[in-house]
Amino acid sequence: MTRAVVFAYHNVGVRCLRVLLARGVEVGLVVTHQDSPRETIWFESVARVAEEQGIALIVPDDPNTEVVRARVAAARPDFLFSFYYRHLLKESLLTLPSRGALNMHGSLLPKYRGRVPVNWAIIKGEAETGATLHYMTVKPDAGNIVAQRAVPILPDDTAREVFDKVTVAAELALFDVLPALVAGTAPSIPQDLSQGGYFGGRKPEDGEIDWRQNARAIHDLVRAVAPPYPGATTTLAGLATRVLRSTVLAGSAEPCLLPTLEVRDGHLLARCGAGGLLRVLAFEVEGQPLDAAGFVRRFGSAPVPLPS
Repeated sequence: MTRAVVFAYHNVGVRCLRVLLARGVEVGLVVTHQDSPRETIWFESVARVAEEQGIALIVPDDPNTEVVRARVAAARPDFLFSFYYRHLLKESLLTLPSRGALNMHGSLLPKYRGRVPVNWAIIKGEAETGATLHYMTVKPDAGNIVAQRAVPILPDDTAREVFDKVTVAAELALFDVLPALVAGTAPSIPQDLSQGGYFGGRKPEDGEIDWRQNARAIHDLVRAVAPPYPGATTTLAGLATRVLRSTVLAGSAEPCLLPTLEVRDGHLLARCGAGGLLRVLAFEVEGQPLDAAGFVRRFGSAPVPLPS
């Protein structure tokens, strides 16, 4: 029987771990993370799946220690898999499995290597993304590709909606290729790294809206950081505000020197600096949700200037 050690977290970790078990792979050890109290936990638990299946489980703060290496070596893995595990694994771990170490990445490599690839793909206005299973090297997300599965990004999809699609893509890609991987006949296609870039992690403050941009760019940011992520932030009359959902109105508008937020025909509209109108579908001021009527009651019927 093929043996594996799995480093995993999040929904992709849960679904891909279940694929290995369904395909008859013996998982001797699962390595995962402690949930952070500073993070909104909206996703499933890898630890719970391991416990339900009776798989040995460890939750180290640092996976690149001799203690963890000894536990992995003792499992005698044919393969090591990383499914949305958040720490980089060093060469001392990657060389332990006899048949290779593989990672499932949430983009169509070589595009969007690095952190939070789903969010970055939306911010950059991509029309598709997906999941890629690839061999791990010391350089992150740079190893040969074994399998890919693409999914569309629709114009109003939020990061959560796209991430759910990517989770299914990851499950399907692994399920389809696993028999060939075990048999030693799976593809191993070198990446052309010149065709993609590396992206870093994002912080809540990176979600601040620049109203000088056009409506499409602002909308892409809003949906890329919509809940359960921290949300797109701005100020309105000096008050902390989050824009949680939006859509771009059809047609074009001339650029304006002073971006504004106003109610027109019962809809809340933002006139954006570089052109275009953004319909704000959900937003909150000082933590309190407001609709168009609530906006008028609080700020009046005249357009309210936005930071620019």
